[in-house]
Amino acid sequence: MNPTLIRVSELLAVFLLSSQLVLAADPVPKFDAGRSCRSAGAAAVMGTRDTAACERDENNARAALEKEWSQVAPSDQAHCVRLVTLGGSPSYVELLTCLEMAKSANEHPTDQMESGKPVEKSRPTK
Repeated sequence: MNPTLIRVSELLAVFLLSSQLVLAADPVPKFDAGRSCRSAGAAAVMGTRDTAACERDENNARAALEKEWSQVAPSDQAHCVRLVTLGGSPSYVELLTCLEMAKSANEHPTDQMESGKPVEKSRPTK
């Protein structure tokens, strides 16, 4: 086999693997939580949901994302970031919720539903 072809194959493999590593190392995106909280505070119907409460929730969600971000699949990161940045002001709470739902969906295979077998449903206890 031609040594040049082997070298190109090796370089291609290194390039593809390194691009995946860069994607996994992306940091949590930066959002302007103050902007979305000001909007939420102005539209708040409940007296307890003011701008300060919103900012606390956003900061807590950001801290949780910082801890868990590296364990989230890059495809889920990209999908959820796209969703929360559509339209209005992005929110760390919304991003965290999206990632939690994606994780849950990934953990529950659809094989049972597609096989025609009955699916066990959890029922609330009384």
